[in-house]
Amino acid sequence: MAKIKSKRTLKNSVVRSMEELGKYKKEYEIIIDIFVDLLDQYQHLYNEFEASSYKITADYTNKAGATNERKVPLVTALESLRKDIMNYSDRLCLNPKALNETKNKKPASSSPFSSLMKNL
Repeated sequence: MAKIKSKRTLKNSVVRSMEELGKYKKEYEIIIDIFVDLLDQYQHLYNEFEASSYKITADYTNKAGATNERKVPLVTALESLRKDIMNYSDRLCLNPKALNETKNKKPASSSPFSSLMKNL
């Protein structure tokens, strides 16, 4: 099984990465904490998934007595967490897509009033 990092280690790693990228601000602490919680949950669930020998489906008997194969709830939870982690990593500029978007953003065009004031 993969070693689970503590929340403190995860947070330090996230903050360090953001600082290296020039994206860290103290005001982002709440979002960083949520992101770290998602990463922590993902680690724990992934270890369970690994312990199940990566079982993706299981037989399920419905109320009518019919047995069908369906996705294991653990896999559904992991998929949901992956999406959430990607959304938060976008917001915190911790993935290539987000970094490219922030680098390619053009500065907002200035208003006519601000242009006039610069020329004075």
